[in-house]
Amino acid sequence: MATQKFMGRGQLIDRLAAQVGNRDTAIKLLQQRGQLKEDGKTFTAAGQARNAMTAEERAKDRASKSLGKPDKAFTYDPSTNRARLRK
Repeated sequence: MATQKFMGRGQLIDRLAAQVGNRDTAIKLLQQRGQLKEDGKTFTAAGQARNAMTAEERAKDRASKSLGKPDKAFTYDPSTNRARLRK
């Protein structure tokens, strides 16, 4: 899987580009989400925070927000890029 090489911090654009197929689409998505400024190079405050996270941290953050539980309540599966509640 191409996205497996972009799992670390500071790789938000590269990972999203690998997931959606090209860099231009990834930049447009990040701009729509309010994480990237109009110039397509500068992160907003929210974008800087997401870019500072690893793929695991972002997945746990998404799950935490949707279920209202703390990040520590989840385990991460890198093959699916999903976080699930611990048993």
